[in-house]
Amino acid sequence: MTHAVLVSIIICNHNYEAFVAQAIDSALALEWPNLEVIVVDDGSTDGSRRVIDAYADRVTVIHQSNGGQWSACNAGFARSRGDVVIFLDSDDLLDPSLLRRLFGVWRPGLSKVQFQMRIIDENGRATGSVFPQFDIVPNSQQIRRWAQRAAAYPTPPGSGNAYSRAFLEMIFPLNGGDRAADSYCLAAAPYLGDVLTIAEPLVSYRVHGRNQGAMATLDPKRFGFEVKRALFRLRFARSAAQGVGVPDDDTLNRSLSFLPYRLASLKLLPAEHPIEHDSSWKLARDLTAACFTPQGVSPRSRAALWAWGISTLLVPPHFSKELVRWRFAPASRPELLTRSLRALRVVKPHSAEA
Repeated sequence: MTHAVLVSIIICNHNYEAFVAQAIDSALALEWPNLEVIVVDDGSTDGSRRVIDAYADRVTVIHQSNGGQWSACNAGFARSRGDVVIFLDSDDLLDPSLLRRLFGVWRPGLSKVQFQMRIIDENGRATGSVFPQFDIVPNSQQIRRWAQRAAAYPTPPGSGNAYSRAFLEMIFPLNGGDRAADSYCLAAAPYLGDVLTIAEPLVSYRVHGRNQGAMATLDPKRFGFEVKRALFRLRFARSAAQGVGVPDDDTLNRSLSFLPYRLASLKLLPAEHPIEHDSSWKLARDLTAACFTPQGVSPRSRAALWAWGISTLLVPPHFSKELVRWRFAPASRPELLTRSLRALRVVKPHSAEA
């Protein structure tokens, strides 16, 4: 791959004054000669604007009133010119070698290349955890097949993906149905091109308590919200990729990524659960079927997830809440449970998942 390929790094920021300079520095430090960095400040009310403006001679700066992440991504993408685009969250960091590794595998026909992410804390210290973990490193055909059968495949969130401009032009501008821009890109990518995986941690994902994606504490309302997001992503994928084998509505109920959120929503806040006429029996049935549906999850992990789900459905509410906490906030797990999961290789060393 020639160094003539232009890469666009689009950094969308809202009130991350403490982190945005580090994100910009990591983009500027990428080992690639043909690079543009675009920083979109989405109506920050802290000192972000001052921090970002200090880079105005090295990056393209866009200031806009607060419209949400999807709106900021629209603005950044409209200004960009790169054939490859990375949407870098303003609290995350890119490794200097990322683009060299990317262009070692890049080829026509890709929608995206995805990387593993290492978790760092608020101060940038590595915690030792890496995600996603792969039972096998999937090829593009496996990822497309898993997405078609279960509306799921192992993928990092936003910063862990590099997209082809040809793919993004099929789905941009985003319509605001989901405030998180990566929902659109991750949902459509397996249908509108090939997805390649580099199983190396080339991006740092910062967990600091204000992340949209990370769950440091248990918020019962979050689960119903995530159910609605998953339903939106499926509808978006079907609309964006009509005629290429996009799954039907029931496919989501075979997703081992989706079902834990659906279960937690039903158990913790049944009055606000977004799926009408849902029940513990239906969830047990769907969870069992999902465990026999290939989607990039190891047999041990499927068995552990089934045991967790059935237990959570059967125990009294107080205990089900604790089981949900252990599933979604790993730091809350008893040490003995964590050791047992690692011994069974349900959670691998340095994994952030269960």
